[in-house]
Formats: sequence, structure tokens, C-alpha cells
Amino acid sequence: MNLAVLRYIVTLAQERHFGRAAERCFVSQPALSVAVHKLEDELGVKLFERGEAEVGVTPVGSRIVEQAHRVLEEVARVNDIARQGSAHRPAPARCDLHRRCVSAASLIAMLRKKAPQMPLEIEENITATLEVLLKNGKLDVIVIALPFEGPGIRVRALYDEPFEVAVPAHHPWVRKRWVKTKELAKERVLLLDIGHCFSNQVMEACPELTTKGRDTRQGNSLETIRNMVASGLGITVLPCTANSAKYRSPLLKTIPFGAPAPSRRIALAWRKSFAREKAIDVLGQAIEALDLPCLQMLRAPGEPLPEGGMPEKMGKSGWVRSSA
Repeated sequence: MNLAVLRYIVTLAQERHFGRAAERCFVSQPALSVAVHKLEDELGVKLFERGEAEVGVTPVGSRIVEQAHRVLEEVARVNDIARQGSAHRPAPARCDLHRRCVSAASLIAMLRKKAPQMPLEIEENITATLEVLLKNGKLDVIVIALPFEGPGIRVRALYDEPFEVAVPAHHPWVRKRWVKTKELAKERVLLLDIGHCFSNQVMEACPELTTKGRDTRQGNSLETIRNMVASGLGITVLPCTANSAKYRSPLLKTIPFGAPAPSRRIALAWRKSFAREKAIDVLGQAIEALDLPCLQMLRAPGEPLPEGGMPEKMGKSGWVRSSA
């Protein structure tokens, strides 16, 4: 038994599918399957029920997976404490930026002003891989769109990001001051492929897009969607930061939604066992201090945390805590 195998069974219990679990663990499906079988033989119990469509967790397997999760959390905490106590240099905070939630370059520049002695290791990834990387200690904190929760996870909401409509430059709406969500029902709306979290967020915010028989097309990235709109294939809904100056084109026109505008809430998420909560606070302050005029910050830059730390419920500070 080793930590890698414990990560395998925790991930398999979450995914209920060997292929998806292997992908999240960055190993081949046969390798994960063999490792799980060996662990079952070693323990003398069956952890999983193999079905045609889904993998189930046995009662004893559920208890063992729960304990494996605790072990991984404690190992991550050991690493956190060791990095925090290093006398040679400040330990870097390992941060994952959910794609297009916030600019990495802008964040690094602001963090150098706020905490020049705290290095930050940044990578970008997709939502599907974030939970396992965070829980197994490979990442310390992630910037993610809510909802995002789970056992042992803490969340700090940062800002609300309004959605906007992007249309071709020749579209009849280019003279509109705003658009109502119900007007989307009359248009061909281009969305990210089903499964992308932003596509789900848009459909939740604009229920008109879920009507059966709608004329919709899909793309695998926001850049692809922009190009499709510019070509006159339809219109789309984008987060406002995806319409910033560096993305603007004379072939596109962006239009805000009328009140109440649909939006998504962006947050920091980290393990409850992470020992460096001051690093979380500094990172949150750096993001809140960014010059992003289209965003609705939940806490003014420099505003102190509530007395006593992090409250259980959402408040003016934008702090929330998940269940244990």
C-alpha cells in the first residue's frame, strides 16, 4: 500500500469509472485497475463492484476510501508545515487558475507589490482535474467558479463576474444598449461543448437556451466561439473578462445584459488542512486589488477579515466555509 494507490481509490470512488479516474490520476486505465486489484488482494476485501456502466463502492470500501482521504489530507498537511517552516526561502504557494477566471500576468504583478517575498507557482487547468490536484496536495489553492465544495474544502468568494453578449459587427443588435436573456431564444447561440463548466453556467443563468429543438452550435474554446461569431455563424454569451481590451475585435460587438444581469461567482478554494492561511489572505487581497472594472468585488481592497477569521455563512466579506 502506498499513497499513489490511496489516491487511486479515492478518485475512483468519486468518478465511479476506471477511465475517468485514470485520466484524473494521470495514469493508464490498466495501471489503475491493476493497482486497485492488488490493494483488494492485500486487504482481503472487495472495495468496488464492477458494473457495465458504473463502478460502485462496497460498504467496507466506502469506509476504507474515507480513511484513505484522511491520510492524504494529513500527508498534504505535513508538506504544508514543512514548506512553511523552511528557513532558507519562503515556500511558494502553488495556485491553479481556472481558465479565464483571472489573468495570471496581472495577478503575479499585483502579488509582487503585495508580498514580494512570497513566490507563487501558477498553472492553468480545467475544472475536471482541479479537485483531485487540490485534495492530494499537488495544488495549494485554486481560483474556481462556484459552486465548488467537498469534504475538507474551504472557499472564499472573491467577486461576481457578469456575462455579456457578443454578436457579429453587422448584427441588428449592435445598436442595443442591453439585451434581455429571453431575447436569446430567437437567436442561434454558440456555446462551449457540453461538459464545460461555463457552458453549464450560461444555461443555468439563461434557461431560454435549454429549450428542446433550439438551433445551437458548440465549440471547444472561447477563442473558437469568438471566431465563429465573427464569421456570422451566431451569437454567444461570454464572461466579461473574456471581452477585455486584449480580446476585442472590430468584427465583434459586445452588449451587456439588462438588470438583473446573469453572472458567475469566482472564489478561492483550498484544503482545510493547508497550514498557511496568511498566504490565502494575501492571494485574495491581490486578486481583489486588480483593476478589473467589469467585476463586482465582494470585499473592498484592504478591508479586514471579520473578527474571528472565517464565518460559517456568506457575508459582506465574501468568506464561506464548506461542511466538514
